[in-house]
Amino acid sequence: MKALRPIVFALAAMLAACSPAKQQASPAAGPQLTPIRFATDWRAEAEHGGFYEALANGEYARRGLDVKIVQGGPGVNVPQLLAAGSVDLGVGSNSFIVLNLAQEAVPVKAVAALFQKDPQVLIAHPDTGVATLADLKGHPILLGDASVTAFWVWLKAKYGFTDDQVRKYTFNNGPFLADKRAAQEGYVTSEPYTIEKEAGLKPEVFLLADNGYPGYATMILAPDALIAKNPAVVKAFVEATAKGWRDYLYGDPKPADALIRKDNPEMTQDVLDQARAKLKAYAIVDGGDAKAGGIGAMTDARWKTFFDMAAGQGVYPKTMDYRRGYTLQFLGQ
Repeated sequence: MKALRPIVFALAAMLAACSPAKQQASPAAGPQLTPIRFATDWRAEAEHGGFYEALANGEYARRGLDVKIVQGGPGVNVPQLLAAGSVDLGVGSNSFIVLNLAQEAVPVKAVAALFQKDPQVLIAHPDTGVATLADLKGHPILLGDASVTAFWVWLKAKYGFTDDQVRKYTFNNGPFLADKRAAQEGYVTSEPYTIEKEAGLKPEVFLLADNGYPGYATMILAPDALIAKNPAVVKAFVEATAKGWRDYLYGDPKPADALIRKDNPEMTQDVLDQARAKLKAYAIVDGGDAKAGGIGAMTDARWKTFFDMAAGQGVYPKTMDYRRGYTLQFLGQ
């Protein structure tokens, strides 16, 4: 489960040292491909399946790109890697990250949203009288540090939750399993399955997006400099990625799964299979604005809704220019 990652900036230098060198064109080699270092926000998983599918099936290469996927993990901060020039493009996990970029005037923008629904969930024990999100008022809720300033803001505004409910979540299911009154954050594609598999417990699962939470997730972030210098490269990456996600969900996922398991040997096929099934069942990728605008779609109206919610709770100044955090120019609108 990703949530919002703590910042570890030192990794930038390491990634820069390890980044692939530019290819040298030769007469026999054909057209030179543009190298792109693309940083994900967690270890390889089904939630990155479309990127890996586009790589495995040659969608990036067909559009002139030589893409290297650089795995994320605990402590990796993708916007900082982008700002430092250590990677060329990267994943923005959720909409708060994009508005934080706007607030801090970081020259990085969201150019597409692959997840129309943020996969964030709250998980509760069965048979405890918790049938809706509202029923969790007064219950202890295990949250990561960064989540307290993210979707927790929305939960407090909508349901009247209070900060004294918050307990520390360390990405370990143990404390949740030990307390039947407790709820825990997670991803709909991850924790519910691992809890059921490891503890034999089928939890109550509440997808925040299906209860009105308006955020996008898994966005492609691009530095302003790349957008200005080579917009064709950004457009090509967005288009190839959209095709990769379509193929991963509705075609043959085996090529992507093989690359995912190569990058992350701890990943198992059953976890990949159930996550992909949930991405489809909950319309995470092709619901929302993607129904009309295609995979990756974003709209000004949706961003305004999210900003108004966050600014209304004091997270951002109401006068902030939130539009500087994203652009629609690569989405055909």
